[in-house]
Amino acid sequence: MLYPIGIQNFEKLREGGYVYVDKTSLIHKLANSGTYYFLSRPRRFGKSLLISTMEAYFKGKKELFRGLALEKLEKDWIEYPVLHLDLNSGRYMIPGDLDVVLDQHLNNWEARYGVNRKYDDCSARMNDIIDAACDKTGRQVVILIDEYDKPIVNNLGNEELTDYYRKTLQGFYSVLKAKDGQIRFGFLTGVSKIGKLSVFSTLNNLRDISMDSEYSDICGISEDDLHAYFDESVASLAKAEESSVEACYEKLKETYDGYHFSEDSIGMYNPFSLLNTFSANKFRDYWFETGTPTLLVNVMKQTSFDVTTLSDNVIVASDDLNGMQDIMNRPVPLFFQTGYLTIKHYDKEFQEYTLGFPNKEVKNGFLKFIYSYYVPVNPAEGNTTTSKLARALRAGDPVTFMKILEALFANTTYQIQGDSEKNFQYAMYIIMELLGEYVQAERSTSNGRIDLLLQTKDYIYIIELKIDNTADAALQQIEDKGYAKPFADDSRKIFKIGASFSTANRRIEEWRVVG
Repeated sequence: MLYPIGIQNFEKLREGGYVYVDKTSLIHKLANSGTYYFLSRPRRFGKSLLISTMEAYFKGKKELFRGLALEKLEKDWIEYPVLHLDLNSGRYMIPGDLDVVLDQHLNNWEARYGVNRKYDDCSARMNDIIDAACDKTGRQVVILIDEYDKPIVNNLGNEELTDYYRKTLQGFYSVLKAKDGQIRFGFLTGVSKIGKLSVFSTLNNLRDISMDSEYSDICGISEDDLHAYFDESVASLAKAEESSVEACYEKLKETYDGYHFSEDSIGMYNPFSLLNTFSANKFRDYWFETGTPTLLVNVMKQTSFDVTTLSDNVIVASDDLNGMQDIMNRPVPLFFQTGYLTIKHYDKEFQEYTLGFPNKEVKNGFLKFIYSYYVPVNPAEGNTTTSKLARALRAGDPVTFMKILEALFANTTYQIQGDSEKNFQYAMYIIMELLGEYVQAERSTSNGRIDLLLQTKDYIYIIELKIDNTADAALQQIEDKGYAKPFADDSRKIFKIGASFSTANRRIEEWRVVG
C-alpha cells in the first residue's frame, strides 16, 4: 500500500495510486448547500489536500474521482474557473514577503485570463481577475484559500507587522464580498480565528464549519475509516510490534486518536501520524517531529497561563472557544484550535466545554516542547533525562534520582518568567507528567509546596518538596500528615524523600532519603 505522506495534491495522489480516504461526499454536500465556508483544523490534518480535492472537483476532472462517492453524486461536472491562493509557502518576516506571494498568484491569474494590469493594489487586481475569469469562461469563479491566516499567525507579538498584514489581507479578501454575484463557491482554511487581528470582520458572510458536527470528519481519519482502509496495515504493524491486532488497534487509539471538533463528534485520528506509523511500521511522535507552530512558541514565551492545569479539566465558555481575543493571557482557545487540547465534555446548562489532551502523542509532545522553557536542559537531553529518572525509580535508587534532579537545577536559567517558585513548580509538573509514561506518578500542590507520589512494581516514593525551607521540615511533614499510612500493608519498599528548593539560588539546596 502506498501512503501519501506529504502529498497535498489530489491529482498526484490519485494518479500515483496512493491510498485515499474518501471525503468527497462532504465536498459535494458543501458545494450544494452554501457558498462561503471557513474550516479551522490543526496543522498536518489534511486541509491542503481537501482544498486540492475541491479544486479538481470544480475543474470538472471527473476521471480523478473514479470509484469515489462524488463520481455518483455529481451529475453535471461543470468546469469552473478556480482561483487557488496558497499562503503556506511564504516566510512572512518583512512586509514585502506577503506582497511577493500575492503578486505571484495575481500575475499567474492575469496571464491565464488575459487581464491587462491597470493597478498596483492587490484588491483592485483581484477584482479585475474575477471579472475577466467570468467573462472568458462564462461561469462564476471558485475561490479557494489555504492557510488564510499564516502571515498574521507567524507574527503575533510583532504588532507593526501583523497590522500591515491584516490590512493587506482585509483589502484582498474584501473582494470576495464585493463580487458575491460572480462567485460560485469560496472556501478558506486556517489554524485559527484571531480576534481583533482577524480578517473575519470583512468576511462576515462565511459559514464557519470548524465546530459543526456535520463536517467533523471532513479532515482526518475516523475509527470506521481505519478499519475500512487500513486493516492490512494494522496487521503488519502488529507483527512488527510483536503484539496482537487488537492490542495494536488499542495502542493506535491511545496514541493518535481522540480529536473532537464539536461536542457530539466522533473521535478523529491525526492522518499524518497514522500514515507515518504505517509506513515506518513503528510508533513515534511524528506530528511533533515536523516542528512546532511559530504561534505557539510566541505565546508560550509570553503567557501567564498556569501550564499545570493542562492535564486537569480545563473549562472554557463556548463563546470563547472558537475565537481568540487575548491570546497571551487566555491561550486555551489557541491550544484547542491548534490541536493541543480537544473537547472532552460539553455542559449544555452552562454552555461550557471541558478540554484535555486528545491523545498520548500530543500530551507527550507538548510537554517535551515546553520542557525546554521551564527545565534547565536542552531539548535533545530532555528525553534521556526522563529515562534516567525512570530507571533510577525502577531500580529502587532514590539517591541517583535526587542527584539527577539536583543537577538539573544547578545551573538553571529560566527563559520565560522571573518567578522562580512558579517556574520550579512548572518544571516539576512537566517532569512528573513525563515520568508518568514509565511509572505511576501523582502530584498535588498547595501553599507553595509540591507533594509527589511515585510508584513502580517494587517501590513507592513519597516526596515532599519544600520551598525555602529545610529537607528535615519536608520529612517531618510526611510523618505529621501520615502520607505513608495508606501503604502500611503494601509489600513494596517505601522511600520517604524530603527536599528543599531555594527561590533565591534557583536550585534544590538539600535533600534527604529515609527508607
